[in-house]
Amino acid sequence: MSQVEKARMFATLHKKGDPIVLYNIWDAGTAKAVTEAGAKALATGSWSVAAAQGYGDGEKIPMEALVATTRQITAVNDLPLSVDFEGAYSTDPAGAAANVEKLIDAGAVGINFEDQVVGGEGLHPVEKQAARIRAIREMADRRGIAFFINARTDLFLREGDLSKHAGLVEEAIERGNAYAAAGANGFFAPWLIDEGLIEKVCAASPLPVNIMMRPGAPDVKTLAKLGVSRVSYGPGPYRAMMEKLKEAAAAVYAAAG
Repeated sequence: MSQVEKARMFATLHKKGDPIVLYNIWDAGTAKAVTEAGAKALATGSWSVAAAQGYGDGEKIPMEALVATTRQITAVNDLPLSVDFEGAYSTDPAGAAANVEKLIDAGAVGINFEDQVVGGEGLHPVEKQAARIRAIREMADRRGIAFFINARTDLFLREGDLSKHAGLVEEAIERGNAYAAAGANGFFAPWLIDEGLIEKVCAASPLPVNIMMRPGAPDVKTLAKLGVSRVSYGPGPYRAMMEKLKEAAAAVYAAAG
C-alpha cells in the first residue's frame, strides 16, 4: 500500500464499539513482533521510544532520533504507523506543522498530539492548541494525505485523584469539540478509567475516542460496549518487556555466581 492508502485504511479502523487495538511499540524489532502477533496497525509510545534509547519522557529524546526511529519502522513494515509525538516539539503552530511534516516524510500516517505544556505546568489554552492542530491539518491536506491527528487531552492524566475526574468531563468534551473543529480525527483521554465517564465522553464526542489501558481500566470488550473506537497500551508493553528481561538476566547471573 502507498502511504496515502495506509492513512485511509488507518482511519477506517476506528470504529465506535469495535475499537482498533494498538499494542504500542518502540522500534523496528517490536514492530515486526507485534505485526506477526496479528496487529492491524502500529503505534509508538513516546515514553517507550525514549526509554529504549536512554532518554526520559517529555520530548527529551532528540526529534531527529524520533524521526529516524519512525523511518526505520516504516522501512521494514507495511502496516499503518501512528507516532506518539507529544507536543510536536514546538509551541508555535507553524513549527509544529513543520515538525509533523518530517514524520510524514518518514512514512507515518498519524500522530498523538497532546495539549499539556511539555516541560511546564498545566495545559495549553484551548484556542492555542486548536491553532496548532489546524496548522498540522492544513499542512497534511496540502500534502494530500488523510493524516490522522489523535488529539490528546491530559486533563485526566494530570489529575491523580480519580474521584475528581467526573468534574473534568465537561471541559474534556469542550476541548474535544474544539479540536474536532480544528481538524483533529480522534480524541485521546489517557488515564480516564471510570466506565460511566468513558461512556459519557464517547456519547458526546464528535471524534472517535481513544482510551489507554492501565491498572483499573476496563477490558477491551467492556470499552467497546462503552463506545470506544481505539484502545492503546502506552508504556505498558515496554515496562513488561524490561521486567522480563531483568528477571531472565538476574537468573543467569545468579546461576553463574
